[in-house]
Amino acid sequence: MGALRKRPDGAIPFSVEFNPPRDAAAEARLWRAAREFERMHPAFVSMTYGAGGSTRDRTARVTGQLARETTLLTVAHLTAVGHSVAELRSIMGTYADSGIRNLLVLRGDPPGDPLGEWHQHPEGLAYADELVRMVRELGDFHVGVASFPQGHHRSPDLDHDTRFLCAKLRAGAEYSITQMFFEVDDYLRLRDRVIACDPIEGAKPIIPELMPITSLRTVQRAEELSGRALPPALMRRLERAAGNDPERNRDAVRAVGIEIATELGQRLIDEGAPCLHFITLNFAKATSEVLTNLGYTMSAAPVSA
Repeated sequence: MGALRKRPDGAIPFSVEFNPPRDAAAEARLWRAAREFERMHPAFVSMTYGAGGSTRDRTARVTGQLARETTLLTVAHLTAVGHSVAELRSIMGTYADSGIRNLLVLRGDPPGDPLGEWHQHPEGLAYADELVRMVRELGDFHVGVASFPQGHHRSPDLDHDTRFLCAKLRAGAEYSITQMFFEVDDYLRLRDRVIACDPIEGAKPIIPELMPITSLRTVQRAEELSGRALPPALMRRLERAAGNDPERNRDAVRAVGIEIATELGQRLIDEGAPCLHFITLNFAKATSEVLTNLGYTMSAAPVSA
């Protein structure tokens, strides 16, 4: 990705994450969100990728269309899980043919059960740093990786987790995007650990990932994505807003979720985060509201491709 795109309003950059659509209706929703975000000039958009499965072709096609047909800088996810080296090279070729030169390289979680046992493909790679190295050797790609403020669930402790991250950065990654979190201090401690482990690699951007909570149902989704329960104090705020009837009080829950995301974003800005990365679930409204609360501006009309 090189340097993060600067914003015309002078705010720090932000970026958003999309998920591959599973059908035509979901694809139409993704495109509506993409056009809304195009008006707000994100530094980049990333498209997640599920290894194997029936969405692979649709994912590659839509990711390529985002790169070709919009002004959005598109970052494609590339995961080692479930793929041989030959398949990984083929996927890279597909992205390169679409003009995509930015990859977020991940080891990936086992399909169906992210917390299940991880099995290396017999003709594949075992670790993300190996995939980073392969990508950098095979093509002219900018590479990012994942980082984990509370540690990856497979790491025995935070020291091991930090060394794994530094190994990925040394292999050629230019930045990392964190797993979603709800405690800014966890992000700050991660940043400090990486600098202590390797001051050179610690100078590379660590981009924090956020997701606005819009209902109590999305709390479960947030916990699945992060692998962590929400902090009790935040959960109590959401439950107070829900009261005895979460369905009738959905607007109140949503308002508190937007408030929490705004607070997290503001503190991250104050602490010098290089960019804010939002999980959108392919909807634009909640993230747009948080960004507006933080002082970001929107163009009067979408920017043409």
